[in-house]
Amino acid sequence: MKYRFFLVAAVFLLSRGAYGQRGPALSAEESAISAQIGGLRSLPDEVWKETVGKLARQIRQLPAGSGKETLIGRLGNLVTEGDAGHDTLQVVASTMAQVLRDSPNSPVSSTLAELVRYEHVEISSDNPKYRAALAKLDEENRPRQNPEFTLRDLKGAEWDFKDLRGKVVLVNFWATWCPPCRKEMPDMEALYQRFGPRGLVILGISDEDAGKVGPFIAEQKYTYPILLDPGRKVNELFSVSGIPKSFLYDRNGKLIAQAIDRRTEGQFLAMLKQAGLE
Repeated sequence: MKYRFFLVAAVFLLSRGAYGQRGPALSAEESAISAQIGGLRSLPDEVWKETVGKLARQIRQLPAGSGKETLIGRLGNLVTEGDAGHDTLQVVASTMAQVLRDSPNSPVSSTLAELVRYEHVEISSDNPKYRAALAKLDEENRPRQNPEFTLRDLKGAEWDFKDLRGKVVLVNFWATWCPPCRKEMPDMEALYQRFGPRGLVILGISDEDAGKVGPFIAEQKYTYPILLDPGRKVNELFSVSGIPKSFLYDRNGKLIAQAIDRRTEGQFLAMLKQAGLE
């Protein structure tokens, strides 16, 4: 979910625990679950979906404690890297809400807020940290409604967002070093080839410099526009702290869908359908 800084944070959390203390000693069952979570990114989509669902339900059945809290936090950071299905997302969110009832200061509050706001799961919680996290997301979302930005692509051509009215625009934040980003890019290229003639524009925005981005795009032969944001002004406008993130605007410039993580082709198609492309 938050791939930027995720590797550093994961190492820290596993070694020190969620609160800066030595990580919890896991039971044999919890250790087995932890090992499976660690291998999720290597799985093909079909196996990934089945495994994520199984892990979510196993964690839900664990007794309350720091082990359960750690495992659902780790799974929550990975569950949106593909199409887990609404039922699995709901299990993860409900388990996080349960953890918050047992441990009100748990850091899972931020991930839970993102699942509720952007993946449309439902939970009931009056936890102050969770409510504050929801309010923060709402504040971050305001500038995304009517963004104004201009960036140059790899060829030096200027792209002004306001000039794209009349088009369906998918704004995607990515980087060459980000595995989930690289995994979804072939699907975006296929969608661009299919729907580009019908008015779809995909803007792939990277905060890296042209020396890194250019060779990668040339090697992969992606043809949708790649814009450079080395000063991160547009990343900051959209409050992007983790990638990939995608924002879909209809032909009137209205934000109609957004994704906080990697999307599959099917998920992208569902988003485009909301803009009249199918």
